[in-house]
Amino acid sequence: MHTPDLDDGWQIGGVRLHSRFLLGTASYPSPHILSQAIEASGTQVLTLGLKRTLGAPHGADNGFIEIIQAAAQARGAHLLPNTAGCRSARDAVHLAHMARELLGTHWIKLEVIGDEHTLQPDPFELVDAARQLVNAGFEVLPYCTDDLVCAQRLVDAGCRILMPWAAPIGSGLGLLNPWALRALRHRLPGVTLIVDAGLGAPSHATKAMELGMDAVLLNSAVALATDPVLMARAFAHAVSAGRAGFKAGLMPTSDVAVATTPVGGQPFVLL
Repeated sequence: MHTPDLDDGWQIGGVRLHSRFLLGTASYPSPHILSQAIEASGTQVLTLGLKRTLGAPHGADNGFIEIIQAAAQARGAHLLPNTAGCRSARDAVHLAHMARELLGTHWIKLEVIGDEHTLQPDPFELVDAARQLVNAGFEVLPYCTDDLVCAQRLVDAGCRILMPWAAPIGSGLGLLNPWALRALRHRLPGVTLIVDAGLGAPSHATKAMELGMDAVLLNSAVALATDPVLMARAFAHAVSAGRAGFKAGLMPTSDVAVATTPVGGQPFVLL
């Protein structure tokens, strides 16, 4: 399935993309369903967590990396390895270098977790790791909260793309603070913003795109659905609809009713 966007696309590290839906690859019922979901999503970017895979007992991953590589190749999609599970800048930087050697890509989704309960990023370690990786030639996509100051520090460190959360990872709560995301869009107009984590329904993705986000990334909402393939298709349409709505220009909201056909004091001609 291909869900074309209504514009000329966007970029990650100079690579032109048209799908604004990035898809995670963990927790699917089977490789076959994962492959079908990837096809249904129309995605051009697949995320891949390496820490758990590389740290698994010998043979425990059942060739997971090879499965994802094959799925990406079949779709002409790009791999975006991530540092999920890292708790320090040192660990994240080390894993990023391993990913570059293993997968042949300088793209890295940077995750440095600071709280076990919320899986909220550690802003200090995150900025430190981002600066090191940018200096080492990586295209760094940091997973961060919606905090404007932290976002600005990441941009100052050389990040051209940010991945602010909508809600804690895997919560499915949707956009907890639309105001903060809107502020990020307004204050960082030249930065690519990809909403990552917390989206649980296609309507959440539409709302994020209507706020002017450049793309969304999710995993659990598709992987854990009763029908992952159908859900992947639903999110693909939702992302495109939200983008179209943003480009079309949403009508202003009002606390009072506004007549759609005002006629008082105006000529009104029936044809």
